[in-house]
Amino acid sequence: QVQLVESGGGLVQPGGSLRLSCAASGSIFSIGAMGWYRQAPGKQRELVATIDSAGRTNYADSVKGQFPISRDNAKNTVDLQMNSLKPEDTAVYYCYADLFLIGSRFPRGYWGQGTQVTVSS
Repeated sequence: QVQLVESGGGLVQPGGSLRLSCAASGSIFSIGAMGWYRQAPGKQRELVATIDSAGRTNYADSVKGQFPISRDNAKNTVDLQMNSLKPEDTAVYYCYADLFLIGSRFPRGYWGQGTQVTVSS
């Protein structure tokens, strides 16, 4: 059974920081791109940041320089360091990964269950 398990969400005051972590487990041969998406109430899910297996990153304009993404290929984890948080960053944050499973020829996208981030005073 393949899982993406997120941790690190919560309530934080404006200007504060949170670090989200996501760990992939199961019959994984390798991992392609990993990333974070978010969905605010009443809005569509949107990309926050992605990182490929070589460490190349891509960010939404709204978080560039604010939310660095990193990954540990040996541990199958991806982290999102969220700094200078604003109320508009409030959303459910979802981890995503392109997983090559053992015995499969093609990758498949997997999502985590989501973790709530609330920025409020």
